[in-house]
Amino acid sequence: MLRSRRQTGGAQVARAREATPDHRDSKPLKQSLPECMAPTRAPRLPGIKLPAGSVDTHVHIFDSRYPLSPQRGYDPPDSRLEHLVAMHEAMSIERVVFTQPSVYGTDNSAILDGSDVLNEATPGRARSVVAIRGDVSDQELADMHARGARGVRLNTDNAGGMPIDWSDLPELCRRVVPMGWHVEFLFPGREMVEIAPLIASLPVPACIGHFAYQPAADGVQADGFQALLSLLRDGNTWLKISGADRVSTAGAPRYDDVTPLAEAAIDANPERIMWGTDWPHPNKYDDRLVPDEGNLVDALASWASDPDLLRLILVETPERFYGFQRPGGALDGG
Repeated sequence: MLRSRRQTGGAQVARAREATPDHRDSKPLKQSLPECMAPTRAPRLPGIKLPAGSVDTHVHIFDSRYPLSPQRGYDPPDSRLEHLVAMHEAMSIERVVFTQPSVYGTDNSAILDGSDVLNEATPGRARSVVAIRGDVSDQELADMHARGARGVRLNTDNAGGMPIDWSDLPELCRRVVPMGWHVEFLFPGREMVEIAPLIASLPVPACIGHFAYQPAADGVQADGFQALLSLLRDGNTWLKISGADRVSTAGAPRYDDVTPLAEAAIDANPERIMWGTDWPHPNKYDDRLVPDEGNLVDALASWASDPDLLRLILVETPERFYGFQRPGGALDGG
């Protein structure tokens, strides 16, 4: 069974942290794993005030109370819930979607506990996308749904301890259809053309992260990016225009080479676009390459300069997709 580590008070969190060995004691199968840089602790303030109710649809948290998978591909940075909350306060981001990172495998305790803490303080503040085993029980799925899970992640780019693969996709969809969940994908960008028909045929909504790993240097006309645009126009697919730093060659602060990709994706179907910081930016091994969230917010504002469009991307679409609570108490899709 999946473990439940509900911590509702600061003293409880502190006691649990003291009682639990550091997560780096979870020895990997491969020694000498790369250790990621910590995120910026004091990001600069962006040049724009984000709309009320803005949702960061892609974050992770890494806390030493939670053991890492021995199959992981990297050692994550120390990036706890309190660090995330501080960043969101600086960026005027009010709601969040936790995405299960590969280094925790199918133990979703860290993100579900994080959701619990936020939702107990502010009901409806957090949702999550989990990773599951093939033999997960209906009761486990129901329990995760009650704690804010609304999707399951299929990560074949950096699988770590995640056992689900493409061959498991039909059964995965069958299990989550009754929950009203979606499947979120992360896969090597070079596979986009091959995978697109499969995604288009799914009986559940699909979400793809990080620009589907389409390199900005390849341009909008690249076959992979064109396949992605077709999914956005015609399929049951949503895209997170997150991880600009992952696909950019130009880099910070403006990620100018990503602008054509972002604008083309938005033009293809503005109601299928969401955004996330990808905090704490795992897989960064040089602190000079760690993104500043203020730059990421400003980049988004340049891609979606119209206030109504920005609100659509940051508030309305994620509100519907993840079933967040609307102002006034109504639930949307949850």
